[in-house]
Amino acid sequence: MRITDILERTVPISRYSERSMPSGGLDTSAVAVVTDVIKDGAPITGYGFSSIGRYGQAGLINERFAPRLMAAADTELGNEGGDNIDPFRAWTCMMSGEKPGGHGERCVAVGTLDMAIWDVAAKIAGLPLYRFIGEATGTAPRPGPVPVYASGGYRYPSDDISRLRDEIRSLLDQGFTHFKMKVGGAPLSDDLKRIDTALACLPNSHHLAVDAM
Repeated sequence: MRITDILERTVPISRYSERSMPSGGLDTSAVAVVTDVIKDGAPITGYGFSSIGRYGQAGLINERFAPRLMAAADTELGNEGGDNIDPFRAWTCMMSGEKPGGHGERCVAVGTLDMAIWDVAAKIAGLPLYRFIGEATGTAPRPGPVPVYASGGYRYPSDDISRLRDEIRSLLDQGFTHFKMKVGGAPLSDDLKRIDTALACLPNSHHLAVDAM
């Protein structure tokens, strides 16, 4: 059970649905973790990315963490049965030789790879990711739909209130029932208007969370 390749690409990513709106120079690392497990004639591959509102982590991924995974022996990454990658062992491998307590520097790089490793392990097991995580951590997965919320609500450079309202309505149309929006980047009076706008679109305040920047 080996990782045969790790591909990283740094790509620009915007906070807005309209590509014409600037991202503020932000980008993200997208990674693909390729294994030696073949399904339907192709290697099973897991994917991860370093989220929006951050910067790509190509340096840390390519210089420290990916090489450790690539150099690991089968027994260092495989689970007890030898039929899948153990994400916990992979994490230990990535962190080998790292300075204790230095997570602020490396957390996004490790997390991006960790996301892809969990993804590929669930695919190898043939399970939905939430079920695989539940079994791996001894936590019984919830039956039925998995509760999620939509995250967004960044300030728009123009027509902010109307665009925010349209964004929330669009997410509601997609089936989301709960929403998290950004606050803290504007005067309090503006943030209160934005919160009132969001609340007017939702059933009650329990459906809204704020993320202070």
